[in-house]
Amino acid sequence: MAANGKTRRLIGEVSGIEETWNPKWQRNLPAQAPFEWLGKGWRDLITYPMLSLSYGVAVFVVSFLTIWLLFATGRDYFLFPAVAGFMIIAPLLAIGLYLKSARLEQSQPVSLGGMLRVRPMAGAQVFFTGLILCMLMLLWMRAAVLIYALFFGVRPFPGLDHVTQMLLTTPTGWAMLAVGIAIGALFAGFSFAISVFSIPMLLDQRIDAFTAMGVSVALVWNNLRAMLVWGAIVSALFLLSIATAFVGLIVIFPLLGHATWHAYKAVR
Repeated sequence: MAANGKTRRLIGEVSGIEETWNPKWQRNLPAQAPFEWLGKGWRDLITYPMLSLSYGVAVFVVSFLTIWLLFATGRDYFLFPAVAGFMIIAPLLAIGLYLKSARLEQSQPVSLGGMLRVRPMAGAQVFFTGLILCMLMLLWMRAAVLIYALFFGVRPFPGLDHVTQMLLTTPTGWAMLAVGIAIGALFAGFSFAISVFSIPMLLDQRIDAFTAMGVSVALVWNNLRAMLVWGAIVSALFLLSIATAFVGLIVIFPLLGHATWHAYKAVR
């Protein structure tokens, strides 16, 4: 009997998803909390709007030039994974927007130069987090090429028009889309969990990169209901940006950047 009890205790320490819940990281956020973050983000955007919109224009121009470069160099097969990879590194690109929101909270002056020359409290630790996010993006782009090769064989890329037709009109294409979306969702979910709070945290606190990423994952997992809603909102607005040929990024990117800062403040 004692042996059985001991076994149950040992198993309970290392198994069962309920063991990963930790009241220390739970903030009891309602599912509608992300809409409040969006409202506060919009308030920050329209306060000195040209600063935020200029930031959004810069992100749009970089995105446009990247896509143009892919086509100009014959690497248009990277287009889909590159677009998905953008979501992986977006939290790092938005660090200047976090700074604007933080300074508005503290009634401090804000300038575009200050937003572009951010000095995080964690110093170079932001660099390590950014490096990990960039590596994740490159890994995802390589995985996407391997998925294509597994389904269509090792052959030259037929061009974006032809591959779109292959994906949407053939059973093999449908299977590849299903597998690609599933694997892409794993990359996106992991990168979202490690970065959504870690980048604002590194801006705001003296903390090392791995601790910040671990805390970010814990906060996401222990506030899953609100974070799933937030992830759905981010994805929907990003798809809207794609539908507008990325022009929507001019407004949507700063809106999400400011809102992410308020999400961080809600769980800090």
